[in-house]
Amino acid sequence: MYDGPILDNHLHLDPVNGRGAEAAAEFAEVGGTHLNVLNKPSWHLVGEVDDADGFRETFDLTVEVTEKADEILPGKAWPVLGVHPALISQLVDRGYDAEAAAELMKTGIDVAAEYVAEGPALAIKSGRPHYDTSDAVWAASNDVMCHAFARGAEVGCAVQLHTEGGEDFTEVAEWAEAEGLPREQVVKHYSNGHVEGPIPSVICDKDELERACGGDWPFFMETDFIDDPDRPGAVMGPKTVPRRTEWLAEEGHSEALYRAHVETPARVYGVDTEATLQ
Repeated sequence: MYDGPILDNHLHLDPVNGRGAEAAAEFAEVGGTHLNVLNKPSWHLVGEVDDADGFRETFDLTVEVTEKADEILPGKAWPVLGVHPALISQLVDRGYDAEAAAELMKTGIDVAAEYVAEGPALAIKSGRPHYDTSDAVWAASNDVMCHAFARGAEVGCAVQLHTEGGEDFTEVAEWAEAEGLPREQVVKHYSNGHVEGPIPSVICDKDELERACGGDWPFFMETDFIDDPDRPGAVMGPKTVPRRTEWLAEEGHSEALYRAHVETPARVYGVDTEATLQ
């Protein structure tokens, strides 16, 4: 049986509208030890953002709630900060053209990189829309994503990606490498059990988790819990990763679980989930 650390690689804690650190307590109650806490989209936390200070306000809220979660967990909670790719659509609807929207989003990425360089944040979040959009918005979004790769390379951190579905992101990994960021520091959030190019952060679907465990590639587990009181279990609840970990252990996947919760975090983020477990 597996008795090591348990990391949810992508979860939201909303201190403004949601349960905040209480959700981290629920995660810990069923055996969870470590969290990567992603900031919610800026418009959910602080409303309209038009400059660097708006992003700082968003990030500060996430850093603060992550610190509270860190006090609760037997392991660690780390903030992962960045700009949700759907912001470009919000900005275009408000009158920005795609290029101007991209420049503002790059400013947000720059601020996130500051939080990594100065200590509180572990990694950067970026990506591109997961829905149909115009060619101009698509191109601008890819430009923002490549900017995130460049800043990740500069400050020495991974980049988590929110993108469309699919399993072949080889081109995206090549873009990261062109900016100086190794592809093993590119993480595909809300992933299937395997993707080409980035490291998959596998949403806790049983079939996809078994697929990941059956291979030899690095992977994470995640819930994408959104901490919305109107949708309390969406996308998956905070107990899911510990419970899926227990189930996978019972199915004989202890070695793969060690890969997901210990080896892959060390490889991608440079963190030691065993040493940080009390």
